[in-house]
Amino acid sequence: MKKKRGFLNMYLTSTISISLVLYLVGLLASMVLASKRITTQVKENMGFSIVLLDSADQNEVKRLEEVLQVAPFTRSVSYVSKEEALKEHISSLGEDPTSFLGYNPLLASFEVKLKAEYAVADSIESIEAKIKAFPSVKRVIYHKDILDLVDDNIATVSWFFVAVALILLVISVVLINNTIRLSVYSKRFLINTMKLVGATGWMIKGPFVRKHVVVGIFASLIALLLLGATFYYFWYSTTILLLGNDWIPYAILSGIVLVVGLLISFIASYFAVGRYIRMRTDDLYYI
Repeated sequence: MKKKRGFLNMYLTSTISISLVLYLVGLLASMVLASKRITTQVKENMGFSIVLLDSADQNEVKRLEEVLQVAPFTRSVSYVSKEEALKEHISSLGEDPTSFLGYNPLLASFEVKLKAEYAVADSIESIEAKIKAFPSVKRVIYHKDILDLVDDNIATVSWFFVAVALILLVISVVLINNTIRLSVYSKRFLINTMKLVGATGWMIKGPFVRKHVVVGIFASLIALLLLGATFYYFWYSTTILLLGNDWIPYAILSGIVLVVGLLISFIASYFAVGRYIRMRTDDLYYI
């Protein structure tokens, strides 16, 4: 009974230790996924304005709008008439230029929001050249310096997350590997006995690998439950869904945690048992 209780305590300790490490892996993976979502949102809120000539033919303007709506780079397009532009100008600046000019100097325009993959300076320059070919277009306005700044900042943040992810992954592998090696260490004499009676390498490794793979699965599920509780608390406190409403990021996160837990458990137990199989009986007393 005491031996059975010790056996259960050993695997319970391993499961809890591995689940906490996988929880940290999941937190970092969720931050990486969240940063990708935020990056997409930032880029999709960027775009450009197409200012139209005052003398533009309405049929030509309509044709330009239809082209913009079906263009692969367009996320959304809206037409702003001269009257709407005047209202926005008065609302934002508090002055009416018609009161001292006697006419509305503002021009109609299209406001185009881009898909994230097109929100870079090179793509917009190419788009600008095509749009300027329309005779009703006076000019295309976009902020190249802001686009470059966003790209630079996104690249810096992405490299930072990649570096932290690699460091944490290495730490996770070491911690899980040490946890499994300690649990296998307590069975080193049993492994040696099985080897002496003629058991093959896989016959010895099989039960250990299967048990630790099961431990990895349970640890992954516990880590996912902890992550779910963390996301719920974050949503409850801020009303913000960290990974958005789409189920795909959550499925990717679950897959990452499960794969990391299973792979490391399998590899660590396989090589830990193999180490004791290769050792001589006398050496087992000095490790």
